[in-house]
Amino acid sequence: MYPDVQIGDLTGVEVERAAAEVGDAAIDRTLEILRKQRRTFAQRAAAAPAEDGDRVTVDFEGKIDGEPFDGGKAEDFQFLVGEGQMLKEFEDAVRGMKVGESKTFPLAFPADYHGKDVAGKTADFLVTVKKIEAAHLPDVDEALAKSLGIADGTVEGLRADIRKNLEREVRFRVQARNKQAAMDALVSVAVLDLPKSSVQAELDRMVEGARADLKQRGVKDAEKAPIPEELFRPQAERRVRLGLIVAELVRSNELQAKPEQIKAHVEEMAASYEKPADVVRWYYSDNRRMAEVEAVVIENNVTEFVLSRAKVVDKSVSFDELMGQG
Repeated sequence: MYPDVQIGDLTGVEVERAAAEVGDAAIDRTLEILRKQRRTFAQRAAAAPAEDGDRVTVDFEGKIDGEPFDGGKAEDFQFLVGEGQMLKEFEDAVRGMKVGESKTFPLAFPADYHGKDVAGKTADFLVTVKKIEAAHLPDVDEALAKSLGIADGTVEGLRADIRKNLEREVRFRVQARNKQAAMDALVSVAVLDLPKSSVQAELDRMVEGARADLKQRGVKDAEKAPIPEELFRPQAERRVRLGLIVAELVRSNELQAKPEQIKAHVEEMAASYEKPADVVRWYYSDNRRMAEVEAVVIENNVTEFVLSRAKVVDKSVSFDELMGQG
């Protein structure tokens, strides 16, 4: 037995609707990323010091209170200076060193460092530079455009293709943000009693998912690990509540996903791939994947419905802020 769900009045609810644009600066940054992905390296002169962007090969050994520790020693280890691949103190020590030079320096591991045995401790490192290679980034020209599969092989075509892909990503992220705002508005005005059995079923699924995640990470005896279900109760209750509210709203306002909407959504997702037609066929060949697409389309319909009824406040969001949300 499902509970009676009463959808309240949305006209007095304030909902923030985000919007974002793709500017030239975002295209320039993406171009720089593409260039870095295709960079080559050439060995520097023997007397040249290591600079940001260089690829260095080093031997290092770290000790804490005079004792070596796991993961604290390596030979012929490569990393890029200035790109955050190593802790800042390590990069600062290597920057400016020359081939054949050795240096000892202290390194304080952060308290939240992933290696729990060394987190919050200070180690003394000995590092020796064995090779320094300078990076060469390809020019933004027709050769780069052609290597990236741009049909007309022009820089203008490359920038247009980047803009199209970024705009697609922005559109998806804006939709996700606005959907969250719309769902929050729905929850705030709906009245219903949560079925305990549905909440428990959701709790069981979430706990099982947490166990599966621990197992995938290699945690020993993950299936026996104590996972208090109360940790997940607020999220489980929200999921059940939102699911019931959305189902009622869809039923009472005929917001079901139409075939043409599903088709358009699949084609939009497939457009970013090299062979969109193959991706479309991949979606349509699996009922589970199509069910996931249908659910997204329904959520989009619900979002549009809420925004059409609520008191909407438009907000311009910067590209960087939007992309920083992950």
